[in-house]
Amino acid sequence: MRRAFYIGRFQPFHLGHYSIITSIAEDVDELVIGIGSAQKSHDPKNPFTAGERVMMIRHALKDADITHYAIPIEDLQRNAVWVSHIISMTPPFDVVYSNNPLVIQLFKEAGIEVRQPPMFHRGGYSGSETRRRMLEGENWRELVPDAVAKVIDEIGGVERLKQVFKTDFD
Repeated sequence: MRRAFYIGRFQPFHLGHYSIITSIAEDVDELVIGIGSAQKSHDPKNPFTAGERVMMIRHALKDADITHYAIPIEDLQRNAVWVSHIISMTPPFDVVYSNNPLVIQLFKEAGIEVRQPPMFHRGGYSGSETRRRMLEGENWRELVPDAVAKVIDEIGGVERLKQVFKTDFD
């Protein structure tokens, strides 16, 4: 059995993430999805909780026939021990998929195979672009799976983002 690890913040989970995950799933039997910066929520760059991001991923992948584990991973701020922290928090995996230079370097130093997945419409499919559109009242729904839009609606995600983006001068 081949199991891979893929990490992101998923703020929110968007169609770029979905495309990368479905691409990775063609090469492996199972996928461990690390939800990075799990301790962060309710701020402009990280408006969603780890639990809400688990919901987004679970609902988005429900019909994709991908065996996966969504595991919240808190930041350590100590790169030298970060890989061992990941390993302690997840099911075992054989290969890591990432395009993040630091993630690639840390896993390579740990002797773990790293592959770079293809990027899908990176300029449009990004958490920052999705959040920007939410704030500006533009069409953000076209950037996320329908199931994710439903979760964001259910939790009042757009309203939360607008509120936490304000300052005490607003």
